[in-house]
Amino acid sequence: MRLYDFTVKPLGCFCQDDNVDRAYRREEMIKSILREQQEGLNTKPTTEVDQLAESFKEAVVIKPASKKTGPSMMTGTLAKLVQEFVSAPLAFEPEIENQPVLLNMLPEELIVLILSELDPTSVERFARVCKKARVLSLDPTIWRKHVHRTYQPPQILDFDALSTVIERFLWDFRRVYIEQPRVRLDGIYIATCLYIRAGTSENSWVNSSHLITYHRYLRFFPNGQVLSLLANEEHTPQQVIPMLKPSLRMNGLHIGQWKLEGSTVHLTNLIDASGRYILPTSVDTEDPSHLGSPTPNNGEHPRYVFLMTLELKSRPLGRWNKMDILAYESLNLGSGEVDPFMLKNERPFWFSKVRSYGTG
Repeated sequence: MRLYDFTVKPLGCFCQDDNVDRAYRREEMIKSILREQQEGLNTKPTTEVDQLAESFKEAVVIKPASKKTGPSMMTGTLAKLVQEFVSAPLAFEPEIENQPVLLNMLPEELIVLILSELDPTSVERFARVCKKARVLSLDPTIWRKHVHRTYQPPQILDFDALSTVIERFLWDFRRVYIEQPRVRLDGIYIATCLYIRAGTSENSWVNSSHLITYHRYLRFFPNGQVLSLLANEEHTPQQVIPMLKPSLRMNGLHIGQWKLEGSTVHLTNLIDASGRYILPTSVDTEDPSHLGSPTPNNGEHPRYVFLMTLELKSRPLGRWNKMDILAYESLNLGSGEVDPFMLKNERPFWFSKVRSYGTG
């Protein structure tokens, strides 16, 4: 075989398609995205979570049942307030005098166990009933369970980071849950954006303008998947919210991954999920926790993915209901170039709880 035979064949690929190098780069990027998405679907083993929960228990002082129930570990302003009445005998008082209160017949340990099965909002509503309800609602068992359920990757980088956070709050799990940033999974973040577009008129002395409204939606899932949708005023939030699922296919929809670092939310690998392109198997799912089959498309792979960086805020404390866009960029899979978008008309995302989404 002659020497030039080894060089002609590779050059023939460029003769057939001079963009073969970009196509190869794009395929490699798509494979990399697929690997990251599949890693995001793999949750931490329960053994590691259980070990962390056991370490929580060791740090909490549990009082004997014969004594009055009080907060085992409590800090902040609320601790000073509760200390003023925790020493006095506490009981549930009837709304109508001389009527029995059956709740007083239940052991306090049983009430705490019931409260630990409620969501945080219901626990706080119960706490507003009376002084004893407030004291019982501060039991660390309740809030340790919520911290255990909530702060798992991608809400935290790793479990070592969570231990550091808990120590910083002196093992006050209620304060951890309220003050440590967390992305809400029981609803949707919506941004209502407006801009004015100049219109046309047959009369030169008349200037017409159009007020254009559009919405951005972000829905987060526990496994690290995120849905990003840009919809015009033809699609109202009342129409969009019930159908915003991974199985949805419409213009303006992108599916990617999210993670939280401190109070900064990173959205990566946002791929066009309108149905025009082939999607990696892991993002093309009916249920975010299971793999599915590909959607109909024209056989093309996406050329771009998008990146978004947001700042998570809380108004008021503990709600974590606001996100400001810090950056929005496109990544060319062929060349690797990153181009930022102008954020002139963008507005903050505000959280709206959706009952049908459950607790996320």
